[in-house]
Amino acid sequence: MARGMIDSPTPPYRAWRNFYGRRHGKTLRDGQKSVLDQDLARLSPGPVDWDENPLREPLDLAARFGEGREIWLEIGFGGGEHMVHQAAANPEVAIIGCEPFINGVAMLLGKLRAAGVNNVAVHPGDARDLFDVLPEASLSRAFLLYPDPWPKKKHHRRRFVTPEHLAPLARVMKPGASLRIATDIPDYVRQSLLEVPRAGFDWLAEGPADWRNPWDDWISTRYEKKALREGRTPHYLSFSRR
Repeated sequence: MARGMIDSPTPPYRAWRNFYGRRHGKTLRDGQKSVLDQDLARLSPGPVDWDENPLREPLDLAARFGEGREIWLEIGFGGGEHMVHQAAANPEVAIIGCEPFINGVAMLLGKLRAAGVNNVAVHPGDARDLFDVLPEASLSRAFLLYPDPWPKKKHHRRRFVTPEHLAPLARVMKPGASLRIATDIPDYVRQSLLEVPRAGFDWLAEGPADWRNPWDDWISTRYEKKALREGRTPHYLSFSRR
C-alpha cells in the first residue's frame, strides 16, 4: 500500500513536545525486533523516524487506504488485541493505531501477522504528532481504551482528556463521528465527562446501562481483565462529535 502525501500543512506544527510515559520496556526478543524491522515501515501511515523527526507532512488517506474508506483511530492500543479484533471484524474500514510504547507496537505487529489483516496502519509515536498531519474531519470513529490514568492530582494535566489532546482530536473527526472511552478509574470518568463535551462532543448515555455495559462489538483487553481481577469496575463512555 502506498504512503501518499499532499503538499502543504494547514495546522500549526511543533518541532518538539513534552512526552510523559514510557517508550521502551523490557529488551525486545529477537523475534520482536525482526517483526519491527520487517513490518513497521510498511504499515506506517507516513515515514518512520519517530525518535528524531515525527510525522510532519499531511497524510493523503485516500492514497494510503483507497477512496471512500472509513478511517478509524485507536489511541494507545496497548498490546493490540482490540485493534486486531476490530480490523478483522471490519475489513471495509481502515484503522490507524497510535502507540508510543515500542514493546506494545511489537506485540501488535505479531498479532497482525497471526490474524492476517491488512487494513491497518501503525503510528509508533505521540498521538498529537498524528493529529498534526491528519486531514480535518477525516475520522469516523476513535477509541481511547484504558488510557494511562495518571492518578496523582498534580499529573491530571497529563491525561489524554485535556484540551491539548481533545481539541486536535475534535478537529480531525467528522460531525457525528463516534468517540469511545473505556476506563476503570472513576476520576478519569469524571474528567472525561467534564472535558470531552467542552471539546465539541455529546455524551450519548440515556441510562446507567449505557456506561455499565460494554459495546456490542467489544473484546475485553488485558488491561480490562487486570482491572476486573483487582476489583475495579469498567466504565464505557460513548460520545458523538457535535
